[in-house]
Amino acid sequence: MVPRRRIRILIALIAASVVVAAMAVAALAATDQVRVADNYYSVKRLTVARGTRVTWRWAGVLNHNVTVRSGPTRFHSRTQATGSFSHVFDRAGTYTLYCTIHPYMKMTIVVR
Repeated sequence: MVPRRRIRILIALIAASVVVAAMAVAALAATDQVRVADNYYSVKRLTVARGTRVTWRWAGVLNHNVTVRSGPTRFHSRTQATGSFSHVFDRAGTYTLYCTIHPYMKMTIVVR
């Protein structure tokens, strides 16, 4: 027969594992959204945790894109007038973004 103390410890370890797994899933599902309207991004500066998915959603009628001007990694969305684009920020640092068609459209994302 297994002593009650061992059973309690086993139950506590299982419960702790479930909590940790739920927190990991929540962290992976973290998403921030930015609207891309005609000639501006709805957010000028965004701070996110590493592993966060940021989604840009087009809301205007003109073509725009999302391009990294400087940062730890580079990416570029397609040029579009509708739809969305997502990127998961896996590397910490400061990303400066802009639209290549409208260079005055700028935003900064800080990944911690």
